Order: sequence, then C-alpha cells, then structure tokens
Amino acid sequence: MEDGKKQKILLEKHKDIARIDQESKRTHGWYVRVRFIGKTYSKFFSDKKCGGRYSSLLSAITWRDKTEKKLGKVRTNKHMVTVSNSGTGVVGVRLNEKLKRYEVSWVTHQGKQGKTSVSIAKHGKKTAFMRACVIRQEKEKARLGYSI
Repeated sequence: MEDGKKQKILLEKHKDIARIDQESKRTHGWYVRVRFIGKTYSKFFSDKKCGGRYSSLLSAITWRDKTEKKLGKVRTNKHMVTVSNSGTGVVGVRLNEKLKRYEVSWVTHQGKQGKTSVSIAKHGKKTAFMRACVIRQEKEKARLGYSI
C-alpha cells in the first residue's frame, strides 16, 4: 500500500481506538475500548508485537469490528448510548413528575440536541410513556438510518 494512504489511515480518527505513546514506559500502540450494555471490552495492540504503527492500527480496527459483531453491537462511527440513566429504562426518555410529562431527547443527524415531551395528563401515564418511546425510536432511526 502506498505511504500516502497509510498516512491518511494513521491520521484519521477511529471510534473507540486511542493512540498511546508513553516514552517513560516504552509503551507505543493502540488501545481499543468497546462498550456495550454496561460492559467494557478492551485490548492493547503494541507497535512492536504487531510489526509497526500501521499494522497495529489495522489489528486494532479488526479486533474492534469483530468484537462489536460478536456482541451484536451495530458498527457505526456515530456515538450511541446503550445504558439508560433516566430511571425509565429507556435511553432518551425520562419522567418529569413535577410537570407530569415524559421528556424525550435525542441528537439530530447534524449533531444538535432535540427535545419534546408527552403529557401524562392528556394521554395517561402508560400511553404517554409508549408515545415517548416511539418518538425516541423514530428520531434514532432518522439519525442512524436504521432501527435500533
């Protein structure tokens, strides 16, 4: 492969892959961290063991892609949240008891924050939650181009 193409790949950002150059410990390589449903899978690819900076990056990319496939994680360079901290158990949907509504948030395909809400008073708690979940799924589908 020509040097220009290698250089381009080395300079690109690769999701979940970080470069580590720690001279004091003579550590040089790529660190991969795949997070999925609350668990983290990681591995370090040493330049020395893999045959150079470029080879270690290719090994890291291959390992990341295989690990994501094995876990059932969709391969995308876009950020995806898979664990909910909202209390509802659904990413991007939270209950606002004070205002009696479910609030829905998402990221648009331009990277902007989107928000809306569904009234519990108008729809009832169960229906409002279901509507909020449907809105969230539709917004993620529009951003990612497929269903989650």
